[in-house]
Order: sequence, then structure tokens, then C-alpha cells
Amino acid sequence: MYNNITRSDIMKVRRFLNTEPILTQSKKVEKFEELWSKWLGVKYSIFVNSGSSANFLTLRALKIFQNKCNEVLVPTLTWISDITAVSENGFKPTFVDISLKNLCMDENDLLKKITKKTQAVFITHAQGFNGLSEKILNKLKDKNIVLLEDVCESHGATFKGRKLGTFGLISNFSFYYAHHLSTIEGGMICTNNKDIYEICRMLRGHGLLRESKDKKIKNFYKKKFFNLNPEFIFMYPGYNMRNNEISATIGINGLKRLNKNISKRTKNFLFFLKNLNKKIFYSNFDTVGSSNYAFPLILNSKYFFLRDKLEILMKKNRIEFRRGNAGGGNQLRQPYLKEYVKTINLKKFTNVDHVHFYGYYIGNYPDLSLSKIKRLTDILNSLDA
Repeated sequence: MYNNITRSDIMKVRRFLNTEPILTQSKKVEKFEELWSKWLGVKYSIFVNSGSSANFLTLRALKIFQNKCNEVLVPTLTWISDITAVSENGFKPTFVDISLKNLCMDENDLLKKITKKTQAVFITHAQGFNGLSEKILNKLKDKNIVLLEDVCESHGATFKGRKLGTFGLISNFSFYYAHHLSTIEGGMICTNNKDIYEICRMLRGHGLLRESKDKKIKNFYKKKFFNLNPEFIFMYPGYNMRNNEISATIGINGLKRLNKNISKRTKNFLFFLKNLNKKIFYSNFDTVGSSNYAFPLILNSKYFFLRDKLEILMKKNRIEFRRGNAGGGNQLRQPYLKEYVKTINLKKFTNVDHVHFYGYYIGNYPDLSLSKIKRLTDILNSLDA
């Protein structure tokens, strides 16, 4: 990834610091939340210190909102925080294989694994791909199952012309260094539900009642807990997952170029696919509505010797890569899930295992020139020689 924090961002921070401002969460954070909500098309947004925190608070808020913890369907290709957000909040994760066409939950496997115990589907829109379909949305609506969206890697991606992150009860975004918009570290929780919004605001700030924006809620609980200092009424077992004014300043400035940068990355990705040798590498991706922040690279063949040869080729040419794509590949093969694997047949997760052993991603950033992409594909295609 080339520097995703620009000179313009740094100058904005400099000017902000010259005003001798409050640096912890304050007006800049609120402004960024308002602008992000407008850009995405939701009513409420809560700026937190990371996408992982957004994941965790989303599941904690769902637990409080519905007052129950049942089964949550999760993808096998995702970031660790999606899975731990589910398990550490008392929900039972049920794992779904992926589709190679979008690296997201396989539609058929997802629908097959819905049961009476399914409380929510926590879908990851991996690497800028859309993971939704009409069948999935209709099924969840019919069964009254909550949809949660992880859009951390897919800012601006759409389904049916509508931005991802506006379909679920709650959606999460990450502003990590390499993502479409960066605040160095940071994340956002988005929702159209006022109750969820108020819960997340309090959870973000130690569970404190004073973090709520609803005066009726505040007044009700101040009277109920009259023997407590009204400034220190802890409604929930919360944490400090707030962000700060400097990160918000960078986010506000980054929003100005977000749409343009998404278009550039999309153009890069389509050019990459066009020039990739289809005989060697999988290329049948569903690119409709995508906003890819990385180049997925998947070998068609299942030969370790060819995989090793590819890695030697990339290292020799100083091509940085990540094997397994997002999050280290098949999460079921990671040590933290060893207890779950005891009751799971890994052979039933063929697609994610193929990506785990024979898949990669390579960085894609707005200023990456087409000539460099062509040079990249020429090197990769030489694997056939």
C-alpha cells in the first residue's frame, strides 16, 4: 500500500492543532459522523477506535437490543474480530463456506445453514465485493433474521445501486491504513435504528449514560438512580473505544476524495483482471458494484509446487502479497478456533480451503499506474513459462 494519508491530510491536522483544540472526542468526531452518515445514506454513525471495535460493539449492542444470544452465521473467510465479536459476546458462530466469485458467503451454503436458532447473519463483504443477493435478503426478511454487515474492506460497493452498509440492522466500517478511507486507525458503526445508536454511543464510552444523546433516556435513568452521581451512571459493562479529533480531521478531509479514489481502484482492478492469464488464475469474479481495495489472485490448479513457484516469483520481483487473502485464509484452520474444529468437517469447506492454500491478494491503491499493473500481470503470467 502506498501512503494513504496525503499531504493535504497532514496540513489539515497542522492547522487544526494550531487552534489549540480539544484533542479527545469532541466536535470534529461529531462532524465526521454526520458527514459519513450523509455519504453512506444512514441516519446514525458512531466513530470508534478501530473496525474491530466496531465489530465487537455491534454484537454487544445486538445482545442488549434483543436480550438473547443464539446462533450467528459467519463466513470462513473474514477477519478474526468478526468471529471473536460473536463468540466473546455469548453467541454461537456457525460457519459458512465462501463463493469464489465474490469471496463472500456462498449463497446456497448460507441458506442451507439457517435454522430456528439463527438469530443473525454477520456477512463480510470481502475485499470490495458485494456479498448480498435477493435470495439472501428475502430469506432473512421472511425468517425475521437480523442482517449485520461487515463493510470494512468495501467502502462504496453497491448492490442494486445501493451502498453496502445500508441493508443490515447494523453495519461496520474500518478506516485502517490500507482501506479506501483511512484515519490511520479507526472504525464506524452505522444504523438507522435509534435504540441501537444510543446503546452503541454508551458502550463506546465506558457504558456511561451521559454518552447518550436522548434527553428522555437520560432524565428517566437519572431519576431512577437518584442515589448516583448523574455524570457517572454506568448503564452497561462498557469500554473506552472512542476515537479522537485528529483522526476525525483526517477522516473529514479524506471523505472529499473517497468517491474519486474508489473509481480509481475499480478501474485498476478491472484492468488487472483483463490482463491476467485466465488459464493460470481464477478470474470469474462478480465485479458488479465492487470497489476492490486489493487484487485477489487465486491459482486454478491445486498443486503446492506451483504455489511455491509463484511465491518465489513474486518475492524475486519484490511483489508484496498475502497468502490466504483476507485475515489469514480459512478461519477454521486458525488456533483460536481449535475447540470449534473438533466438531466440524473441514472437507465441507472446499472453496475457502482452496483460497487458503492457493489464494493471495496484492495491494491496489488509487495512485497505482496502469503501466505498473501491466508489469505486475506480465510477471504473474510468466509462471506458465
